Amino acid sequence: MVQRLQNFYYQNIVPKMMEQFNYTNKYQVPKIEKIVINRGIGDASQNAKLLDSSLSELTMIVGQKGVVTRSKKAIAGFKLRAKMPVGVSVTLRGERMYGFLDRLLNLALPRIRDFQGISSKSFDEHGNYSLGLDEQLMFPEIDYDKIDQVRGMDISIITTSKNDQEGFVLLKSFGLPFKNDIV
Repeated sequence: MVQRLQNFYYQNIVPKMMEQFNYTNKYQVPKIEKIVINRGIGDASQNAKLLDSSLSELTMIVGQKGVVTRSKKAIAGFKLRAKMPVGVSVTLRGERMYGFLDRLLNLALPRIRDFQGISSKSFDEHGNYSLGLDEQLMFPEIDYDKIDQVRGMDISIITTSKNDQEGFVLLKSFGLPFKNDIV
């Protein structure tokens, strides 16, 4: 099933960006390559139950099973040994990526209290965008009574843009609600 935002990209965004940036070929137009959702869990090394609950919450939110990220080296100050679980990560591509982006834009972000928009200063220099969410309760898949702790997550939108301006125009065309239009 082709997602709504995927159709919107090919029918509306590609022609608009070809005209705006004077591309000669439709394959020059930047696109969203993948979305990476990451959640760090510091207490997971002492409590395996936290890791399982966080993994199941992330699976419910994105519709794809996550991967447990492990520490690379031991750090005594954090009571951390090599290869201990420290977080959960999911990489979305294709239809699941567009489905998650649609739910993020139309369901989750509007449910944030006093939401003014997201900052346009979170671009790296290659057109990729990252945002952090403070809690998982804004997603409709999460039941408030079944969570054990409010935890946030980091969402990175990776594009094929060459610079921040192209990435900004691409994500703005998809409907990301930026506070200010300055990149």
